[in-house]
Amino acid sequence: MKHHQYALTPPMGWNSWDCYGATVTESEVKGNADYMAKHLKEYGWEYIVVDIQWSEPGAISSAYRPFVPLEMDEYSRLIPAENRFPSSKGGKGFKPLADYVHNLGLKFGIHIMRGIPRQAVHQNTKIKGSNLRARDIASPNSICPWNTDMYGLDYTKEDAQAYYDSLFELYAEWEVDFIKIDDIADSKIYGPHLEEIKMIRKAIDRCGRPMVLSLSPGPASLNDAAILEENANMWRMTDDFWDLWELLYDMFDRCYRWSKNIGPGYWPDADMLPLGHIGIRSIDGGASDRYTRFTHDEQITMMTLWSIFKSPLMFGGELRDNDAFTLSLLTNEEVIKMHREGSGARQVFRHHDRVVWTSSGPEQEVYLALFNIADIDQTVTVDLGQIDLEADQIASITDLWQGQPLPMANQLIKSHLRPHACQLLKIKLN
Repeated sequence: MKHHQYALTPPMGWNSWDCYGATVTESEVKGNADYMAKHLKEYGWEYIVVDIQWSEPGAISSAYRPFVPLEMDEYSRLIPAENRFPSSKGGKGFKPLADYVHNLGLKFGIHIMRGIPRQAVHQNTKIKGSNLRARDIASPNSICPWNTDMYGLDYTKEDAQAYYDSLFELYAEWEVDFIKIDDIADSKIYGPHLEEIKMIRKAIDRCGRPMVLSLSPGPASLNDAAILEENANMWRMTDDFWDLWELLYDMFDRCYRWSKNIGPGYWPDADMLPLGHIGIRSIDGGASDRYTRFTHDEQITMMTLWSIFKSPLMFGGELRDNDAFTLSLLTNEEVIKMHREGSGARQVFRHHDRVVWTSSGPEQEVYLALFNIADIDQTVTVDLGQIDLEADQIASITDLWQGQPLPMANQLIKSHLRPHACQLLKIKLN
């Protein structure tokens, strides 16, 4: 499928939600883009994504203000709030900010909500390319349970597609590279909005600009895997993920269940990485302004699981406040190589909260991740036969997080691990 070419490896970037909630400003976006260009671009990090509520002038945190006016053009399309994004003045939209990001050698993305603004429906404003108006194509019974901005679209109305087409025509004019669409993939409450997913796919294809399509929130259903793969580049396996051990513990099961639905251009998404300085103007995740509550061991465990599983990597913290340890998690060349080039990721076993994953590299490498997700010290042991190897096939073993060679193995590889810790090995074959 053509759109799979837009994300042949899992996307890597920064998203404003975990640190700024609904309130990020243009200067903060530019500052994080500058940091990425200087410190992370060479390692494959490339997307700068403005998350939700960029059209709301008075956003104050991650707590949404219900039924507030949003900035909107004459064709019922939301546009950036000028007080937060000054370069958008004069109808320029996000084009100047996208230009700034592109000039750094990076790519630009935005978050949108499914559907059409409620204020457009109530005012019955125009739809570009249609004789109908907003009220004619809206589905007022299709609402988001946690945000009051939008109504869904009535996909049985032919001109509902015209509205999505006009949206993505605008985003193409802004030179957007990445679209995160919310209130669309969750299988828990109202079910996924599959017909609107198809409409959005059609609109992107018609706009003439390659855009990576990300669907949120989760959990998406495995029953919908085929439709998700046919229409999107990434979709959330989970509701919002935060820096809480129970959520990371749960992710092992989610990754196992989705591990057969991964391929070039379509990636189940374990959600953003709540690392570094988060919660600056956000109250989500049960806390406000803080550095991640994950221990160093837990941060390495998360990065290892996301990377071997090949989830997209979207950093959630304020990049400019990164300490040396946080930066080291994002710039480990060998781990990033596994994330980008590894294939055939699978869980080898899970027993008494000892978990082992493996994948293969393109140059005679086998990756082996040994996790202790218990609350006590444990030794995790792997027989080479469980990963289809014999000892005499091994040329070297390297601990990728420590950057150190390890002694050659006999038929068993053992790792004594602290609670919530892991070891990631690269086994080079003869």
